[in-house]
Amino acid sequence: MVLEATVLIIDNSEWSRNGDYTPSRFQAQIDSVHYLFSIKTNDNPENTVGVIANAGESPEVLVSLTADLGVLLKGMHGLGVRSESRFDIGIQIAHLVLKHRANKHQRQRIIAFTASPIGADEKSLVKLGKKLKKNGVSVDIVNFGEHAANEQKLAAFIEAVNNNDTSHLVTIPPGPHVLSEQIRASPIVGGGGPGGGGEFDFGVDAEMDPELALALRMSLQEEEERQRRGAATQPQGAPSGTGQQTTGDDGDAVMEDLDEDEQIRRAIQMSLMETEQDGSADDAANDDLVASLIGSLPGVDPNDPALQSALGPDSTKNNGDSSKDKPKSDEN
Repeated sequence: MVLEATVLIIDNSEWSRNGDYTPSRFQAQIDSVHYLFSIKTNDNPENTVGVIANAGESPEVLVSLTADLGVLLKGMHGLGVRSESRFDIGIQIAHLVLKHRANKHQRQRIIAFTASPIGADEKSLVKLGKKLKKNGVSVDIVNFGEHAANEQKLAAFIEAVNNNDTSHLVTIPPGPHVLSEQIRASPIVGGGGPGGGGEFDFGVDAEMDPELALALRMSLQEEEERQRRGAATQPQGAPSGTGQQTTGDDGDAVMEDLDEDEQIRRAIQMSLMETEQDGSADDAANDDLVASLIGSLPGVDPNDPALQSALGPDSTKNNGDSSKDKPKSDEN
């Protein structure tokens, strides 16, 4: 979880009235700001987000760095469309806001929306980008609306500010898609990270239940760490418990090569065979013990027919004699 301070720049110029994005360029940015605020503050409880409106006589800081959704909603209340956007000035004001953040351990990031043509020239933008890079500021640009006209300038700006792929230019052409959904699948939020890629992590929407999403993420990390520790402590060449299991040395098939039904049938057969063998061995051992005890008694003949009959037919086998082979005693 990255500890970060982020400033979001809204292009609320007259160009944002256009309805080529659902429901309009302006409202699409507002929805995206709410989404990005949620993503950033849920990612780390110490993250803060600020908002700047880029159009008018000069860019205006609507929301200072905060993690309070109520402060965000209050600061953006009443924001409207007006005049022209000043992209480069808005970036510089965002840099000043980040420079005066309360927690200096937070990384600095600017996410700027451009829905109108950029008036600044490419050379000045490159110079600004190098300054931001020197001060450790990362910049993400959502280029939509007049994306074709701004593509070259913004690409040069991102190239100047980028440091180890920490800054991104995301160009989104018009279409029926929702702008925030396109941002969700972009590198700005990891493209498949929390809330990214159109699918929720672990089937949970982090916006709807951030505590559950965080708990599941931490549980997954703990399980991966446990597995790594287990693999590190396991002796080399030791069985992992998932290897092949054979049925013995008699050439039977490997168990895991059989289908599930056949494996169950084989297992039942082996269990019954072991039970029968154990039962036979126990019976033989008990018979030998009885015969030995009787033979040790003084004055007792183990071969006496009456004694053999009382002990049962199995006892005759242990003494090598059978009562039915003995001549019947004459009652007279």
